[in-house]
Amino acid sequence: MTPSRVWQMMETRRGVLFLLSVIVLSLVIGQRASGENKHKSETRAIGMAVEFMDHAACAYVAMDKGWFREEGLPICVYESYVTGMALAAALARGDIQVAYMCLVPAINVYVNARVPVRIVAGTHKHGYGLVVNPETVKNCYDLENPGVRIGCVREGGAVDVVLHKTIDTYHLDKGKILKNVMRMNPPKQVLAIKMGRLDAAFLPEQWATMAEDFGFKMLLTSQDLWPEMQGSVLAVKEELIENNPEAVKKLVAVSKRATKWLNQNRHSASIIVARQLSSAKREVLPSEAGKLATALDITPQTISRSMDRMVFTTDLDEQVIRDMISYMTHLGYITGSIRAEDVLDMSFLHVE
Repeated sequence: MTPSRVWQMMETRRGVLFLLSVIVLSLVIGQRASGENKHKSETRAIGMAVEFMDHAACAYVAMDKGWFREEGLPICVYESYVTGMALAAALARGDIQVAYMCLVPAINVYVNARVPVRIVAGTHKHGYGLVVNPETVKNCYDLENPGVRIGCVREGGAVDVVLHKTIDTYHLDKGKILKNVMRMNPPKQVLAIKMGRLDAAFLPEQWATMAEDFGFKMLLTSQDLWPEMQGSVLAVKEELIENNPEAVKKLVAVSKRATKWLNQNRHSASIIVARQLSSAKREVLPSEAGKLATALDITPQTISRSMDRMVFTTDLDEQVIRDMISYMTHLGYITGSIRAEDVLDMSFLHVE
């Protein structure tokens, strides 16, 4: 074999080896990039929101104890909203993927705003009440009297549904009642009570219990109107379930852990929830309330009394959800056909 032939073969071998090296290197880089993209997908930041109420006690406890972080959940946004309707709007905008919110606005945002959310766990049952000035309102029938000033959130909210349930249960005159209703959010209602501008108010907890501190009396609770009523739930966007089911699994697990802990440590839990709410109060309460807003102290004692009026559990009852959908349809708050199973995904509740 001539020297030139040998040299040609060596050059060919070097070329093949170089080509193989390029291929191997490309595969390694590709696998690494794929792994990084997968990792980024799995750890993509999650926006979470809660209602500014002790309804979200398990979320406040979990955040306070660092359990979301401990599970490796990349919570990038953590916001509180005065009402479930405001929180529902945040879900619709797309900046929030996880919400601890009342059942009624969760159903509303799914049906009316067409936001693809799924309810994956409960947080509590009950948590709503009718508080009254005992000097002007002795019973439910007094709500029909001309001039009686009744506070309630706007139409379609959870407490508004309780208002209508009260009307139906006691066969009250809807026209007379609704003529007396003044629509405002819960902290504004409590401020109005403090200033003597309301005779009655339909409120969620902790606001209903706070009204007692200003001389109002708890006339009815949701337990009196709707046994086993589902209060709040953990709702997540469909995209999170599809793209990161492990994160949803962890969210439900943390909620279970926090719920179990707060039921076993109610006194400590009330201190944590009061501290978390007080910390968020300045940013959440309406600015127009001014100095009066700061007078609405959220104390552990009030939170403890309020939490005693709820049953904290992550369990969900499909029939209870079905009944709520039916009643909301009856009120005209949702239209079209919707089944409980359309908005529910209880598979994560049964994962150990």
